[in-house]
Amino acid sequence: MRTILITGCSTGIGHHAAHFLKSKGWRVFATCRAQDDVARLTSEGLESFRLDYEDPASIEAGFNETLARTGGTLDALFNNGAYAIPAAVEDLPVAALRQNFEANFFGWHDLTRRVIPVMRAQGTDGKGHGRIIQCSSVLGLMAMPWRGSYNSTKFALEGLTDTLRLEMRGTGIKIITIEPGPIGTAFRLNARKQFDKWIDWQASPRADQYQSSLVPRLYKAAEANTPDPFELGPEAVSAKVLRALEAPNPRAHYYVTTPTYIAALSRRFLPQRLIDRMMAKI
Repeated sequence: MRTILITGCSTGIGHHAAHFLKSKGWRVFATCRAQDDVARLTSEGLESFRLDYEDPASIEAGFNETLARTGGTLDALFNNGAYAIPAAVEDLPVAALRQNFEANFFGWHDLTRRVIPVMRAQGTDGKGHGRIIQCSSVLGLMAMPWRGSYNSTKFALEGLTDTLRLEMRGTGIKIITIEPGPIGTAFRLNARKQFDKWIDWQASPRADQYQSSLVPRLYKAAEANTPDPFELGPEAVSAKVLRALEAPNPRAHYYVTTPTYIAALSRRFLPQRLIDRMMAKI
């Protein structure tokens, strides 16, 4: 049975992907940050244990637990768990940005580096075997206002993943990026928690802008569960993950949702000044 380790499975994309891939015959190790969520996922019939990107000890323990259960092999890794700290860049504390990079970037790199030697050692004809899928974002292709922390982690992830893909050519290890746009998850509610923790928006010179745009979006829209334009459910991402796992020659990038396709085309064909004008209105 093919095996996959998935992070960030408590809700949203990771939760759906774990159940979906299990239904397709994969043995899924569905990890998450909180022990209470581990218990819930286990009650749902998934194999679950704790793995928190901000806790290096839990990354090591989660990785070791995976290999203990598989006998030392792993067919695929889906790096997925991430969150945003919405704010104007000038109001973003350095400590907040560091924490966000730990969760969205450095922890991913730690886990990926642990997986690569395992994948190198398996396979046939002197080549390794395995697939590493990174869940990036439309915000790794094009920046949007108020999302500087998340934008920067995803732009960094795009660069690191593209480099890794080039370096893994010929090894039998496939490196793939999934690029979701707006997906119906608890992402905005989680972002609100980070906003409350880190951002003193009332003391900002942009307080009026926060009051008129970002705060209503984080609170009223989140509580009302108002969908974004072109928003899809997490099943749209799971479908692309399955294609990335099972295609004989997977693509380097899989786009999900109309905004992601628009962003990719805009970067390719439109001048930056026009892109800036478009994005500033969002």
